[in-house]
Amino acid sequence: MKPALGNYWGVGDANLGCKEHERRALIKIKEDLIDDYDHLSSWSTKEGKEDCCKWRGVHCNNQTGHVSHLNLSISDVEPLRGKLSPLLSELQYLTFLDVSYNDFNHTQIPKSIASLSNLRHLDFYHANFGRNIPFQLGNLSSLQHLDLGRNNFNEPENLEWLRPLSSLSFLCMSSVNLSKVNNWLHVVNQLPYLTVLLLHACSLPNIFPIPHVNSSTSLDVLNLSYNNLTLSSSALEWLFNSNITVVKLYLFDNQFQGLIPDAFSKIHSLELVDLDGNEFEGGIPKSFSGMCNLKTLSLSSNNLSEQLLGIFHNLTGCANHSIEELYLDNNHIMGSFPDLTTFSSLRVLLLSHNRLSGTIPESLGKQSNLEILYIGDNLFKGVISEAHFSKLTKLKLFQIYNNTLVVNFSSNWAPPFQLEQLYLVSCQLASGLPKWLQTQKSYYWLDLSNSTISDTLSNSYWIFPTHLHYINLSHNQINGHIPNLALESSFPFAIDLNSNKLEGEIPPFVFKGSHLDLSNNMFSKLALSLCEANNNSLKFLDLSNNHLSGEIPNCWMHFEGLKILKLANNHFHGKIPSSVGSLIKIETLDLGNNNFSGELPSTLKKCTKLIFLDLRNNSLSGPIPMWLGRSHPNLVVLFLRSNQFYGRMPSHLCHLTHLQILDLALNRITESIPRCLNNLTSLTDTKSPNVAINHSYELLSSRYVDQTIWMWKGREYFYRNILALVKGIDLSSNKLSEVIPEEIVMLDGLISLNLSRNLLTGKITSDIKLLRSLEVLDLSDNKLCGEIPSTLSLIDGLNSLNLRNNNLSGRIPTGPQLSTFNASSYEGNPNLCGFPLPKNCLGEETPQNPTVNPTVNGSSGDASMQDEKDGFITRGFYVSAAIGFVVGFWGVFGTLLLNRSWRLSYFKFLNNIRDRLYVIGGVTMARLQRQLQS
Repeated sequence: MKPALGNYWGVGDANLGCKEHERRALIKIKEDLIDDYDHLSSWSTKEGKEDCCKWRGVHCNNQTGHVSHLNLSISDVEPLRGKLSPLLSELQYLTFLDVSYNDFNHTQIPKSIASLSNLRHLDFYHANFGRNIPFQLGNLSSLQHLDLGRNNFNEPENLEWLRPLSSLSFLCMSSVNLSKVNNWLHVVNQLPYLTVLLLHACSLPNIFPIPHVNSSTSLDVLNLSYNNLTLSSSALEWLFNSNITVVKLYLFDNQFQGLIPDAFSKIHSLELVDLDGNEFEGGIPKSFSGMCNLKTLSLSSNNLSEQLLGIFHNLTGCANHSIEELYLDNNHIMGSFPDLTTFSSLRVLLLSHNRLSGTIPESLGKQSNLEILYIGDNLFKGVISEAHFSKLTKLKLFQIYNNTLVVNFSSNWAPPFQLEQLYLVSCQLASGLPKWLQTQKSYYWLDLSNSTISDTLSNSYWIFPTHLHYINLSHNQINGHIPNLALESSFPFAIDLNSNKLEGEIPPFVFKGSHLDLSNNMFSKLALSLCEANNNSLKFLDLSNNHLSGEIPNCWMHFEGLKILKLANNHFHGKIPSSVGSLIKIETLDLGNNNFSGELPSTLKKCTKLIFLDLRNNSLSGPIPMWLGRSHPNLVVLFLRSNQFYGRMPSHLCHLTHLQILDLALNRITESIPRCLNNLTSLTDTKSPNVAINHSYELLSSRYVDQTIWMWKGREYFYRNILALVKGIDLSSNKLSEVIPEEIVMLDGLISLNLSRNLLTGKITSDIKLLRSLEVLDLSDNKLCGEIPSTLSLIDGLNSLNLRNNNLSGRIPTGPQLSTFNASSYEGNPNLCGFPLPKNCLGEETPQNPTVNPTVNGSSGDASMQDEKDGFITRGFYVSAAIGFVVGFWGVFGTLLLNRSWRLSYFKFLNNIRDRLYVIGGVTMARLQRQLQS
């Protein structure tokens, strides 16, 4: 809806030069802006740059020399900041002003702009303005284009200031809260030349007075999407019962439920109808067949459940000749793929994410105008061959995945089309890498992941398009080397080849993209490749689970844009290079399971955005640095497990208030546990967080989700989507001494606590009951003394307990949870007694445990002996059961034997049951046979 950015960038073409007072005003305007990227560097008073008509974004009138256009719209990635100067009013001859996609920090639009009486185009879109919309904008009587969308304005009480803007043809107020403006429709009806009205996400009231207007309203574009409108809304009543003509109607993401109204067909002018993201049911009304101007019908992400054949049948009239784009993806549509040859104009067809079944007919190949076809995630079966594409000369995008389809093309097939994007995901590519891709000169997007490809990549250079944007060959059986290519792509591309059998050296060109995943292969060489790239656009690099060895190169200053770096599970050795500190945007750093040595580089403290840090299973040494807790305020996961760190555990780690997993196990950490652990506020929160620890990531508009292995109940488990649910501390296998700090019981969100194999002394506090979320507790192999607190039984979720090899004494407390643990949880404490240990406490003859389950936690024993101990299933029980059976059996059978009428009724009942079952079985078998034959 917006004009393309940069329409008026560049130099002005006036020969008269810049007006001095306007030049001064522009310099003042620049002073109020924060230009982090020097976009306005040409705005200068230095010699040779005085002519403001040649400044970037400034355009002057050829006849007068006055500044007529000012475009400060840079980009949403590198915006200007600060505030918009009221001195804009000095530019009295401005007809065009665009400050969209900047960050004005909730400041107010200057009221002085209302004095620019020549303005015809005014664009404030997505500029982070705040406070009230100045009603003085209503003075701009020449205004034709007004865009106030995507800002943070206060809720307006009315829109009366819009009425004087009689020349307005374009109005966007998207994301402005209009819930209090019941007369918005009355106001816009007073704008006679209005052709584009965009009120997306405005919280429009559902019920409001409808204006009675004699003259008809004509809109090229009407967008009322994302407003929680229902089928009873006054907006729909106005649409369906007035003289309005709309060409493009957007109503997506509202709350429409039930059947699609026939009334849409009353608006004969409609060329585009977008009803995505609602809860419409059933199918498309038969009346739609008469919408002779309809070109685009979008019903994605609804609850449509009709047979696909019925949907196309209801569009057969004159609509089937006009329809060019049909979006039916993400519904519950069933049935087989119909013959579409009567829809001769069809260019775009999206049927993915439905319940379609059967084979795909070869008649699909006759759709000569088809450009985009998405049919993935259905239940199709059979074979796709050249015949399905015989006349698809215009095909540009083809997508199919998650089907039991065999894709079978002959090796010498020459397609009639030139693709741009191809998705053949989770299919069966019988012939390996498609040789016909050598004929495709325009494609830039290729996804053949998880498609049973068994082939060699070494000589398949043609699989990488010249203008690469995205290639995914992951989860196949591809071997060989990546060919060393010289791509011409200027776009930051993405390569995903993970989970194959690729080997050898990683070529330099792959590091020039924005996303590279080569994990789970057999690559062995890296050093020469990495430093040749020098690429700040690289955001994601995963080389984990390979055979890479040697020292990692010290050239990370060339990759300052990295957010995710994973080099785990290789054979790297030597020190972690100091240039890793140059990764100032890094959020996930995983170097675990290598052989890195030496101390952590102090430059790592510059990586202040770290969320996930995994350095486990290396040979790192030295004290844990103080800055680790001070410089990483966002850290959520910290693994330093299985290294050679020594010294005391720094109290600065308590500053990591977002920390959810702390693993320092298997080091040589000494002295006491810091008493400040209760400052780890994320571990004091019992509420369930988001189920994944994820990061915003540009590729495919998706997010990266962290994953790791965590020791749980003595075994390693892989966590990804539920990693954020894990809240644990593991300080085991160190040399920690003194008592367990009582402050630790304040971590009532803690799920796992492992302090085993240390030198801890003192008693287990009775306040341990406050760890109400605890499921795993391991305090074994220490020097703890005193009794086991009975309050331990109050932790309802506790399902793994290990207290063995301490100096605990007294009776083992009983309770619903503690009764489920076997003797191995308590062994090695000579002075402990009571069940489940064999040692009885003083005055006891046998261990007491009336509620034990002999199969829990590996407990064993004879079930019948346990039943005898319970005192319930005795010999008298079996005698009573036998007598009850005899009496009950003869009570029923004897009565039938002696009473003839009852006996006849009973057997007649059994005969009826038998006959009914026979009929049901026969009908079912006949139905199954018909289905198999079809």
